[in-house]
Amino acid sequence: MSRTASRHRAALAAGVCTALTSVLLTGAADAQAAPPSAAAAAPDIDVAAVRADLAALQTIAERHGGDRAHGSPGYRASVDHLKAKLDAAGFTTTVQRFSYDGSTGYNLVADWPGGDAEHVVMAGSHLDSVPGAPGINDNGSGSAAVLEVALAVAESGLKPTRHLRFAWWGAEEYGMVGSGHYVDGLAADDHARIDAYLNFDMLGSRNAGYFVYDDDPELEEIFTDWYADRGVATEAETEGDGRSDHTPFQDAGIRVGGLFSGAETAKSRTQADKWGGTAGRPFDPCYHSSCDSVTNIDPVALDRNTDAIAHAVWRLSS
Repeated sequence: MSRTASRHRAALAAGVCTALTSVLLTGAADAQAAPPSAAAAAPDIDVAAVRADLAALQTIAERHGGDRAHGSPGYRASVDHLKAKLDAAGFTTTVQRFSYDGSTGYNLVADWPGGDAEHVVMAGSHLDSVPGAPGINDNGSGSAAVLEVALAVAESGLKPTRHLRFAWWGAEEYGMVGSGHYVDGLAADDHARIDAYLNFDMLGSRNAGYFVYDDDPELEEIFTDWYADRGVATEAETEGDGRSDHTPFQDAGIRVGGLFSGAETAKSRTQADKWGGTAGRPFDPCYHSSCDSVTNIDPVALDRNTDAIAHAVWRLSS
């Protein structure tokens, strides 16, 4: 998650975005006769697979000077690693280039075949770390969770009514540069076609909270209802307002939603009583620090948040 609001948008992206409309399907189809569809319940995502992805990102950082920051070999290696997995699973992937601060940056965009190209469900996260940190919670956690949900779409043979697109953004830590590049490059009509963008930044904070973006009531309710069904209290997310990759979409008039487990803000006593953990300590004690490694993860929060993403993707793409 970036410390500052976006002031450094790059211009013009090569990709063209199409969008989605959220409509709940009513009535039941013959489940045995029908092919896998978005109306089916989302699968449980194996948190061990998400943690294996985080271990891979940690290894990439260690092999490339200790981080995966914009302009670094570690960041490009992270893009290549995810792209290979998505290509093998049957996604159509695009690597978008942009420039910031004298270095080339990259966005990775993956489209799942099928679905109405006029209505696209987007889910994304930033893949870069800050310099000097492997960036495993910020934001390997969001990146790995979105990756495993995408791979679950492929494994299930999902045939969504609406087109599914996943994205991993570059240079978020410099002010949402990669996502801003993508949105700024859209034709005017394409903004109207995007009904929602879901953003996932920091999902496994070690002293975790459960925060849901409250920018759009319908998208917020998809997540809050899912957590309530499991007895997990949530709060409206405010710490990350204007600080992550939903911001360029929101500024363009596109509905946004998402999840967050907390950054440098200290957990209150009330929050500790509700969620466990330690009052008076940051949600992520290693935020933007070299200790943001595979040991800086709450596996329970990571597991819950990943499953909530899958639920939202299945629900919105139906």
